[in-house]
Amino acid sequence: MRSDLVRRAQSGDGEAFETLIRAAYDRLYALAERILRDRYAAEDAVQEAVVRSWRDIRGLRDPDRFEAWLYRLVVNASRDHSRREHRALRDTAVLPPDLHAAGDEYARLVEHDALEGAFLTLSADHRVVLLLTHYAGYSAPEVATILSVPTGTVQSRLHYAMRAMRAALASPPGVPATTTGAVR
Repeated sequence: MRSDLVRRAQSGDGEAFETLIRAAYDRLYALAERILRDRYAAEDAVQEAVVRSWRDIRGLRDPDRFEAWLYRLVVNASRDHSRREHRALRDTAVLPPDLHAAGDEYARLVEHDALEGAFLTLSADHRVVLLLTHYAGYSAPEVATILSVPTGTVQSRLHYAMRAMRAALASPPGVPATTTGAVR
């Protein structure tokens, strides 16, 4: 059914295209928001990707790869937006948490903040690979196809992203994480 909608959209059917975008929009937005960490920037990136997809849909060779193609457009639009904005992380004083019981809501909030902080230390390329593998559930070869890079590059980025996340989570609050070797 979706391939039929893609073919109809490729022939200029706006309703078919709208149906496809409505079905994928929430996932596209979630991906862009996780890459950019800003909901307004994510909306802009998704909008840019949707416009690009409408403009370029006739060039899509395999209608079955429509969703992966859309992911690639959102990733590229997010990267473009990130480059344009040159967003800098703000340094804030971090106080060491006073953790309570393991099931405590405060402890969960502290863990969430630690993960968020570690995630923000990653480059956009590393965030994209982590999101596509762990959030969207794609395999390394599928991510490689989406990003138009070799599978080895995806595996390398995933390795270094996970290493950087571990280092950031292991370092004491307020102390920048250091890793051995360059993060690629």
